[in-house]
Amino acid sequence: MTPEQQVEQWLDRLAGERHASPHTVAGYRRDLAKLLHFMREQQLASFDALDANRMRTFVAGEHRGKTGKDGLAPKSLQRLLSSCRSLFRQLNREGQLAGDPLLGVRGPKVRRKLPQVLDVDEAAALVETDSGGKLALRDRAMLELFYSSGLRLSELCGLRWLDLNLDEGEVRVLGKGNKTRIVPVGRHAIAALRALGTEEGTSADSPIFRGRGGAPINPRTVQLRMKTLALQQGIPKHIHPHLLRHTFASHMLESSGDLRAVQELLGHADIATTQIYTHLDFQHLAKVYDAAHPRAKRKP
Repeated sequence: MTPEQQVEQWLDRLAGERHASPHTVAGYRRDLAKLLHFMREQQLASFDALDANRMRTFVAGEHRGKTGKDGLAPKSLQRLLSSCRSLFRQLNREGQLAGDPLLGVRGPKVRRKLPQVLDVDEAAALVETDSGGKLALRDRAMLELFYSSGLRLSELCGLRWLDLNLDEGEVRVLGKGNKTRIVPVGRHAIAALRALGTEEGTSADSPIFRGRGGAPINPRTVQLRMKTLALQQGIPKHIHPHLLRHTFASHMLESSGDLRAVQELLGHADIATTQIYTHLDFQHLAKVYDAAHPRAKRKP
């Protein structure tokens, strides 16, 4: 089997057995195409011909780029190494690769960028926007649910009325990797969803948020609508659906301090993903300290 065939087999397994999203599979494909191109240039006929030195040469070349100015950034290089590592582990498990070509190979350190969040007043101003017209109820329900439950954009767009239990204040969400979780729904979101259902009428299998022809709303439509509503409210930040998810997580952690609970609510497989919000919480505490502590205040 050629390296190209082994890669295609791995990608098929990701999409099939592991239920990876098309976006994830496309990312792996782009990364592994770079590795296959490198192997062809080096005239390497199999993955067994790779070793740590050759992988370092590969990473260095991707970092440098063709012109010295178009190389990959540290974060992209880390993702590239992760894609290669996942492939190598699978080949090793199947007996198609003897060793680990990435043993001892480290990528560049990535300075993790903290996500931007809204403060409580900004979040309230956004979700309570009265956009007017026939879309007003939909917009309110959509924004309240984002902020109430910390949903991903794809999760919200895929919701149907049968996923909601408004009497119990819960919503069943299909997240990454086809994993289902139950998330609480706040009272303001419940009220907005009840109003939306009363106005539009519901059937169990129909989408909560409808687009053209009654189909589930398009994610791009949600993104553009949020941007428009934020401009109407004069919020001076780049507003997008994931910002409300970040805001939900930050506000929950700030109030509760329960990292594990926030991990469950967000549907993170790895708690390390959730831990970034502890840094946001620390930034908030640091600002309070600087403003309040006598020794922290600057003299005029």
